[in-house]
Amino acid sequence: MNLPITAARLVLGVVFVCVSTAQERSPVALQAAIQHAMKGRPGSVVMLNVASGKILAAWNLNVAAQRVEPPGSTVKPFVLLELLESGKIKAEQRLVCHRPLYVGGHRMDCSHPATVTALDAPDAIAYSCNSYFASVATQLTRTELLQVFQRAGFTATTGLAATEATGRLMSPRDQGQVQLQALGEWGVEVTPLELLAAYRNLALKKLRSPDPGNAAPVFDGMERAVKYGIAHGAQPEGTTAAGKTGTASGVNTPVGHGFFVGYAPAEKPEIAVIVYLEHGRGLDAAAIAGPVITAWWRSR
Repeated sequence: MNLPITAARLVLGVVFVCVSTAQERSPVALQAAIQHAMKGRPGSVVMLNVASGKILAAWNLNVAAQRVEPPGSTVKPFVLLELLESGKIKAEQRLVCHRPLYVGGHRMDCSHPATVTALDAPDAIAYSCNSYFASVATQLTRTELLQVFQRAGFTATTGLAATEATGRLMSPRDQGQVQLQALGEWGVEVTPLELLAAYRNLALKKLRSPDPGNAAPVFDGMERAVKYGIAHGAQPEGTTAAGKTGTASGVNTPVGHGFFVGYAPAEKPEIAVIVYLEHGRGLDAAAIAGPVITAWWRSR
């Protein structure tokens, strides 16, 4: 029996919004998966339906709506999409990963295995290569980069919560700050809900575009990230997923936090999900996302 879209229930701190189709209902298994995954972990999990934009489940929705943090590497797909669509880079071009890596006076070495030495655009996303993105970001002006983030919705409320904060952008003063901003480490702060809404838009683009064109390497990279890259912990059982991790503290903040944000199934997105962990890493957030996506898939 389907429940009306206005029905909702609050169980053990998790908001479950029941919508008009059986597929979109939040079953007990999904509730239990989120509760178990986030037990004792400060942060938030939000899952929404890609097509309708309706929240299916949320753990600490207020945190997702109000916390404003540097997004780290979760911004890289948007930077890459701009570079590809503007013709500034070619997806097949491979760049060598340089270590140690200093950007704007800060050491930003990559976290992927040292055996990964040269990357094309999809693998740069999959392995979240700071060296690759610091290099290609020099093709963008500071105005172009700010416009990328504005179009992504990083300075606007999403409508997913009654009360929301909004992200903040700063204009880079030099090339080093442009590079750091493209890495999500300086001059850009977002709410988890803003990130989720931005990735939902990517999922909609994937869903509605038979020929994704210049976006294809971005989608490919996020699928690779989950299959074998930095976001491998988000791989669900029974289906596929695509997404991106982010570990950031900001260059002037010692305390780090982690994100995973993406969608599933990878080929035909139905849900988008974000995991935000205070005092965590992107790897940890991905490890939470995997079982949560699995629970959703099994509930269908």
